[in-house]
Amino acid sequence: MLQTKIFKTSLSHLKKPIDKKTLRTLTAKAIKLKKTLEEVLINDGAIDETELYQNASTILDVPFIELKGREIKQDVISLIPGPVAGTHQVVAFEKDKDTIKLAMTDPTDIQTIEFLRRKTGLEPKVYLTTPSDLRESLRSYHTEIDEHLRVIQESGAMEIGGDLKKAAEELPIVNIVNSILEHAVYEGASDIHIEPLEKEVLVRYRIDGILKLAMTLPKTIQNGVIARIKILANLKLDEHMAPQDGRFKIQIQEEKLAFRVSIIPVYDGEKIVMRLLLEGAKPLSLEQLGLLKEQRLLLERAIKKPHGMILVTGPTGSGKTTTLYSVLGILNQPGVNISTVEDPIEYRISGVNQSQVNPKANFTFATGLRSLLRQDPNIIMVGEIRDQETAEIAINAAMTGHLVLATLHTNDAPTALPRLTDMGVPPFLVAFTANIIVAQRLVRKICQFCKKEYTLDKTATAELAKAFDANKMEKLFKEHAETNKIRGKFSFYQGAGCHRCGQTGYKGRQGIYEILEITPKISSLINSHGTADDIKKIAREQGMLTMMEDGLIQAKIGVTTINEVLRVTTE
Repeated sequence: MLQTKIFKTSLSHLKKPIDKKTLRTLTAKAIKLKKTLEEVLINDGAIDETELYQNASTILDVPFIELKGREIKQDVISLIPGPVAGTHQVVAFEKDKDTIKLAMTDPTDIQTIEFLRRKTGLEPKVYLTTPSDLRESLRSYHTEIDEHLRVIQESGAMEIGGDLKKAAEELPIVNIVNSILEHAVYEGASDIHIEPLEKEVLVRYRIDGILKLAMTLPKTIQNGVIARIKILANLKLDEHMAPQDGRFKIQIQEEKLAFRVSIIPVYDGEKIVMRLLLEGAKPLSLEQLGLLKEQRLLLERAIKKPHGMILVTGPTGSGKTTTLYSVLGILNQPGVNISTVEDPIEYRISGVNQSQVNPKANFTFATGLRSLLRQDPNIIMVGEIRDQETAEIAINAAMTGHLVLATLHTNDAPTALPRLTDMGVPPFLVAFTANIIVAQRLVRKICQFCKKEYTLDKTATAELAKAFDANKMEKLFKEHAETNKIRGKFSFYQGAGCHRCGQTGYKGRQGIYEILEITPKISSLINSHGTADDIKKIAREQGMLTMMEDGLIQAKIGVTTINEVLRVTTE
């Protein structure tokens, strides 16, 4: 779709201008259908799509190309992966030794053009085309996987009961599995779910924390696909009744990726979940994590302490490990010895000694941590404190001059302290060693390409009031540096939906946080067996922001939406 300003200018240059009454009617229709005015005008035949885009090409000073009926060679169109082409609405239609010709519906998308320059090593020459022409060209990407399926169905080699090893090595099966993996990477998925049903196999991707259907495969290739993934992960082909776990690595263009594989038997076969781990991913900075200025200062102060514990809490999938890796990235200096015991090792960090838990070899968090203490470490990271033994070793390490980083499963920061005492750790040890507790959740970020401001209506205001008092919210915004100059108490942001975010209005994720600094007053309360509510009350008096309050500030400054904050904090 064209940018608003270009669209309006192109509209005014039509040979047959639209009368104001028709324009008002179709604008109302677009709002009702939650579509753009451009889509409604084209779909209703009120304007000619080609004429509109030819006008836009003149205004943008970009050549216009009609793709309809144009034959594009497979080796040219495949220079841009299908998911990138679909998401960014771009196809390659011609190339020579040094140049690649790109047809786009938004030639002002500089990021995509630069990305393709780097990926292809060719100089892009950009053309404007119509959305309908582009859709037609994008269908070429589906023919490849359809061709693999046709070959399989004609051969009949993948029927249930066939030779699994042979099935896994068939080229069409190999290509389908490769397509599933590559598409997941280009879509930015964190997990791939392959789920057998009675008559078909679903492939779903988790993108920004939400599962999305990617493709449906015929039941006949189920065994072949599962066998192929088992071979990649070095798992037993003939085991169908017991869970299996494994890993494998691949390289897609310049990126090295690891996949953690989990297979469990289900009613209609075996379900596979693969977690994508970027091998070369660098730790994020505290700013990139989404910490507000005051929170960053608290965490930076805790990091600088020579010993003690930094605990990160939250449910599975809330970004705890990413936060700890970011802290390790700051602490990773030549003069210190950093050792970790993890399950699994999600990212490789150069200069850090990382160990993987292996229960079969009796290498648990507790035994691993005990061994690490004999390795002369300055800083230790424990993937998770699950039991009394691990908790006691970690706390003793923090007492004897080590800085210990660890995760814990609790819903908020104050609950983490009684949780340790519930494990059997004496309260005075918890009070003495804990430096800071970080509780967190992940929220989806608003797509920056279709972000727009809006005012909460009465229904939404009433819904928000159930979770947070409106007067407290106004006071919150006035008290914090990020929001005290923003006017409009009920003015927030949301994504309208565009091709870059798959019409969801969201692109990417970041954390919202609750940071509890262990002050002398909090320490004293822990010593006297204070409850989580008692600790929270004192922490609030000392200025601690709750996760919901942090989320509301992030919503106010346009990072996320009110709905996202309520979704993750009121579940």
